Amino acid sequence: MKIIGSYVSPYVRKVLACLALKGLDYEIDPITPFFGDEEFARLSPLRRIPVLIHGDLVLTDSSVICAWLDEAWPDRPLLPAAPADRARARWLEEYADTRLGDVFIWGLFYQQRVHPAVFGEPGDAARIKRTLAQDVPAVLDYLEGELPAQGFLFGEIGLADILDRQLLPHRFLCRFRDRRRALAARRRLRRARARSTLPRRAPPVRAGAGRRQPRRPPPGPARRRRAADRRNARHQRAAQGDHDPLTRRVAARNIMPTFRCPTAHVTD
Repeated sequence: MKIIGSYVSPYVRKVLACLALKGLDYEIDPITPFFGDEEFARLSPLRRIPVLIHGDLVLTDSSVICAWLDEAWPDRPLLPAAPADRARARWLEEYADTRLGDVFIWGLFYQQRVHPAVFGEPGDAARIKRTLAQDVPAVLDYLEGELPAQGFLFGEIGLADILDRQLLPHRFLCRFRDRRRALAARRRLRRARARSTLPRRAPPVRAGAGRRQPRRPPPGPARRRRAADRRNARHQRAAQGDHDPLTRRVAARNIMPTFRCPTAHVTD
């Protein structure tokens, strides 16, 4: 069994995930979407991927391929047993193939990645903005109402569980959801402050704010010599006031000479 397609395509990944659930062996022939020679155009008249080749059978649509796999190898079903659940799973497949594909592939991925890489110019900024502001929140709200909080849709993983994840980039969703939550929390805080009757306190003004403080110059040779003299005087007083001969020897050893070169650097 051969799959013609690219791993970057969510529809190819959908078929590969179903093959993995079925436990079937396959080989993949990578190809760029919408490109190919005349032989590929004969196999896929719309020049779309994936294409499944199994003997003399050639299938060119991801939904058709998954349906054929489920009927040809029924031991591990991809759809639930109840008719109502099967209909709901087919609807989620249709929603993912159409609406989610339009939002995430053509509204974001194509505009942000494919169009600049192929044509060398930025994508449609207005469409990207509209997709992030309107389309993405709408589809996420719908999916959050349809999908369970934990586990899979119909007991065990199936076709519907694959579909609601294949088109949603996980990292993007995490960033987007965190951003939505942060913005919602900020809006709630602003509304609470607007309703509050407590007096607002002005933030404290730090002394010297707005003025650039002058940088302290490094110590010169004369300043370093004075610091060395003060340290030597402290050590001498400690050696004279302590009657322990060991302590006096240690203190005397720490006395630094005052006759240093003017350019010498004295450290503690």
